[in-house]
Amino acid sequence: MKDKFEQKHEEINGYTQDKQPGEQHTMNPSPIIEDEDYMPGGKLKGKVALITGGDSGIGAATAILFAKEGADIAIAYYDEDTDAKQTLMRLTEIGVKALAYQHDLKKENHAQELINQVVKDFGKLNILVNNGAVQHPQDNFEDITKSQLQETFETNFFGMFYLSQAALPHLNKGDTIINTTSVTAYRGSAHLIDYSATKGAIVSFTRSLASALADKGIRVNGVAPGPIYTPLIPATFNAEKVENAGSETPLGRRGQPSENAPAYVYLASQDSTYVTGQVIHINGGDFMTS
Repeated sequence: MKDKFEQKHEEINGYTQDKQPGEQHTMNPSPIIEDEDYMPGGKLKGKVALITGGDSGIGAATAILFAKEGADIAIAYYDEDTDAKQTLMRLTEIGVKALAYQHDLKKENHAQELINQVVKDFGKLNILVNNGAVQHPQDNFEDITKSQLQETFETNFFGMFYLSQAALPHLNKGDTIINTTSVTAYRGSAHLIDYSATKGAIVSFTRSLASALADKGIRVNGVAPGPIYTPLIPATFNAEKVENAGSETPLGRRGQPSENAPAYVYLASQDSTYVTGQVIHINGGDFMTS
């Protein structure tokens, strides 16, 4: 019996992209960002969530599930206008308030401006999902340039640092911060050394911030995806690697964005009131950690 999340490419032409972090609306087949079998339970009713990279992939899947659970949604994205509009349309169909904001994670002042605007538009902020990222593979460690290293850290790590600082004055007891790290933080990646380093920094940041905010009742956790079929994959790898992504995992296939979103719901909701400083691994068994 075929797994409902399993996809097979019939052809691979056009599956690569030449721009980070990639666009979802051009992908063929499209990622599965919504699981029609999901049964919501009103777990986030009355909450307001801000999700970076919320236009596509894991961010969009999380936004949709948060909306189904009753949260109003702010999505931040870099420049993928079409993806943002499509996700916004789906969120509106679900029946929640939803707005999209173009945002550059690399710029500290953009973080404060974004948080201020979200709070102005929605009246509050309860959940911050730091999810936006880029990755640039290099076959040789020596080929990682200063500019690449700076861009990767500024986007993947500094961006969530700035946003977390800007959001903190608006968060209260019971509110949450959820950071997207990666399986590469645990098993490493010879071709994504700078990217893996940022994801390792995110793990330490998550644990340290969780300790710092525990007395305020604000929980901080992370999700570490493995080979998930998001726009970042065709924007990073050649057609053959896109085709075979995830095939070497114990589950033998790539994961879908919709398979990650329930973990974010869990960490954002009252189901996880005794969970902080932790990382949930969603990787098809790609790396098993204690």
